[in-house]
Amino acid sequence: MKPLTVAKILVFAAACLPAAALAYKFYRFFHGDFNALTANPGDYITDQTGTWTLAFITISLCITPLRRLTGWNQAIKFRRMLGLFAFFYVTLHLLTWIVFVHDFEVGFMIEDVYKRPFITVGMGAFLILLSLAITSNRFAIRKMGRKWQTLHRLVYVAAILGVIHFWWLVKADITLPRRWAVAVGLLLGFRIWWTLRSHRPTLART
Repeated sequence: MKPLTVAKILVFAAACLPAAALAYKFYRFFHGDFNALTANPGDYITDQTGTWTLAFITISLCITPLRRLTGWNQAIKFRRMLGLFAFFYVTLHLLTWIVFVHDFEVGFMIEDVYKRPFITVGMGAFLILLSLAITSNRFAIRKMGRKWQTLHRLVYVAAILGVIHFWWLVKADITLPRRWAVAVGLLLGFRIWWTLRSHRPTLART
């Protein structure tokens, strides 16, 4: 088995661990251990899935800097997997909101999106990740051409909206959202710096 294949299997397995841990706690919860998901299961699952969504978005954004700084071009082959895991966890995050917070009441959900800004930006981030997941296949890449790359740059917008969603949610203690903001800001700053650096010779010649 090729080293890259082994690495992909290991990354996939590691990315499944948070979901597996939640599934195990669900199992314990439904078998009488009512503290397995803490006193408020809805909040706990929401926090966990939201955190892992931000984590996988951020890790996926690290792929390009890693490739450009180290020259390890094989790193790009992990990006789609990491991005799809970000979508997987944001879907769990959304489902937790639908099931535990609103109990499938569509009217209340629409009202929540309309009236609560942190829900609005969170839904915006979800829709972006949904569009990226749908188009993360070779058929979409072939059909969309250059538009595909433009669309997938929206992952930075999704990351920013995710941080804002978290920041507005916690309100008081912003320690954790601030850390995510710094991480996303550094990665976005690297992207801008690299773009300017790449265009500098062209600008100098004109």
